[in-house]
Amino acid sequence: MSKVPSPCISVCKFKREGHCIGCSMTKAQKSAFKKLKKNAHREAFVELVVAQQAVMGRYKHWEQAYEKRCRKKKVSLTVLDGHKAA
Repeated sequence: MSKVPSPCISVCKFKREGHCIGCSMTKAQKSAFKKLKKNAHREAFVELVVAQQAVMGRYKHWEQAYEKRCRKKKVSLTVLDGHKAA
């Protein structure tokens, strides 16, 4: 399986109390993700981002953009598949 891509969707504008308006991550979170080597850790981090977005709200565009990125890299994440069932 390919490497799990970053949750970043290349918007990178930090406005919402230091959170990116595109993916909800802070600069520190973006740096932390880059240091993760194992796919299991990367996928867990994406789950954290999804939960963070649910609490913060207004990130509905992110899931579609991130799914597209994952399809391009041939990566399937259960956290994204699970959202469709809900």
